[in-house]
Amino acid sequence: MDIQENIVNKVAASGLITFNLEDYLENGERVLYDIKDNLFHGLMLREKDFRDFVKEHDWQQYQDKNIAITCTADAIVPTWAYMLLANKMRPFANQVVFGSLETLETVLFSKALAQINLEDYAGQRVVVKGCANPQIPISAYVEVTALLTPVVKSLMYGEPCSTVPLYKRKD
Repeated sequence: MDIQENIVNKVAASGLITFNLEDYLENGERVLYDIKDNLFHGLMLREKDFRDFVKEHDWQQYQDKNIAITCTADAIVPTWAYMLLANKMRPFANQVVFGSLETLETVLFSKALAQINLEDYAGQRVVVKGCANPQIPISAYVEVTALLTPVVKSLMYGEPCSTVPLYKRKD
């Protein structure tokens, strides 16, 4: 008897479906636009100066980029200033959000995960692949869990050969 005949790939035979969040990682450079650079003495936004900046700024530099607009200074910034920046960036950027780069990543994953066909996972045993890419925010793992739990037979985290059980539907 050949030794090759006795080797069984138990992971392949298990019927597990691996859900890899890396497949939903949005392409495109991430940019943090800090409005602090537009502040007068780092304290407040002067409307005339800001509007002059908006007219003269090269907005095309944001082409195909993902932008998070924020203000890291403890300053007085009116809401319309953020809105004006978003308005000017939007025709060029893939995505524009208010917040940190982490907020941006959360929004990008939310958009991507909203496109999942949940029927593909109905009644399946699913492993959400983990620990591989630090770019994937915890919010993406939470969101995919919320999306898949109502439709899957079971949900696990990790690698198919070493999983942490999260949910098992009672039949």
